[in-house]
Amino acid sequence: MQASIRLIHLSKISRQAREALLVRSGSDLSPFLEGVQPVITEVREKGDAALAFYAKRFDGAELSPQSIRCTEEEFHSAAASLSREIKEAIRYAAVNIRRFHEAQMPEPIRMMEIRPGVWAGEKTTPIPSVACYVPRGKGAFPSVALMTLIPAVVAKVPVIAVLTPPGPRGSVDPGTLYAARVAGVTQVYKCGGAQGIAAAAYGTETVPKVSKVVGPGSPWVVAAKRLLSHLIDTGLPAGPSESIVLADPTANPRIAALDLIVESEHGPDSSAFLVTNSLRVAEEAREAIPGFWEVLSKTRAEFSAAVLGGPHGGILLTDTINEAITFINDFAPEHLEILGNDPSQYLSQIQNAGEILLGKYTPFTLGNYLIGPNAVLPTSQWAKTFSPLSVHDFLKRTSIARVTRNGYPELATKANTLARYEGFDAHALAVSETRDSLLDETVT
Repeated sequence: MQASIRLIHLSKISRQAREALLVRSGSDLSPFLEGVQPVITEVREKGDAALAFYAKRFDGAELSPQSIRCTEEEFHSAAASLSREIKEAIRYAAVNIRRFHEAQMPEPIRMMEIRPGVWAGEKTTPIPSVACYVPRGKGAFPSVALMTLIPAVVAKVPVIAVLTPPGPRGSVDPGTLYAARVAGVTQVYKCGGAQGIAAAAYGTETVPKVSKVVGPGSPWVVAAKRLLSHLIDTGLPAGPSESIVLADPTANPRIAALDLIVESEHGPDSSAFLVTNSLRVAEEAREAIPGFWEVLSKTRAEFSAAVLGGPHGGILLTDTINEAITFINDFAPEHLEILGNDPSQYLSQIQNAGEILLGKYTPFTLGNYLIGPNAVLPTSQWAKTFSPLSVHDFLKRTSIARVTRNGYPELATKANTLARYEGFDAHALAVSETRDSLLDETVT
């Protein structure tokens, strides 16, 4: 397969052109917001009947309201249909993911003495309920089920539901069902897209109303999350896939090319760039890419070609490695892979990335599936302020404080001063001589 792969010399383009490189395909949700509003309204008003209607319309699946939730028989059939190899791989990934997220868990209660007699701390508890969205449109994603469900289970969230689009025959992807069971979750519902997010926000006769929804999705899913964010916590922004491969002059150009196409095969709405300060690496990688396309399926090769030849992908040549790193920090990619003889030397300079994978033995594929850190990552430059999905997304912290008799007088004096300055009379009264006299009273 032959296609045009963009090669751009970053220092030779205009400021406006450079800014355009930072734009993601899903950045402008206006075309989707109007389209998802009627879907949300239908789900709010008609519940399961609306979910069955949209399953037929969008997924080609014949569902009744009674078949929206997966049955025990469907779990058994899914497991029986999978090969031993895929089941072993899912279990292997689950062990690594669980081990990593268990290590993230904080102490249930943490206290420290701020000053003599003044204690402060936090109590950590799980959120009450969550829906984990597992997409299906451009493939099957048991890996997303593992990445979203396992940290929720580790955090001990009481109610955990899976939302995923049904296939044309009304079935859920077998790998996703098996991954859910391995994670320890059996509430799986056949509702994807905007209708699935609406079901989580409002609840239906079958789908529980939950406090939060997590997981990546299409622009339709992202648009629904935005419109429903006043009703449900929509978690970190996770839209279409995006990646950058940073390759210095010591990197193998063919490995850079091989890894560049990984995230680009997700679809034309993805972003994928090779950024390098080596003309040799840029040219040899560009020459190698079509050969790798030849061994992909026609659909995946076409997806990759559309990205690498379109406005959201290609090869960027910089004058220096610092220029390359500056671009990466501005782009704030979901996935970043660094190639070279000593990739760790650049780690301290990278400020904005959802994940950083170091070296030729750490391709995106391993991070996506089974190293352990979460592969649900912030997109659309949100890596500047958001972190990867973790147990912390399923936990909440409550502040705790206790002041003793010895610690109280000093704090009271300072607090009284601040309260009077701000004009809060009752605040000041509560830490005045009035309280002192009450503290001296004997309670019987």
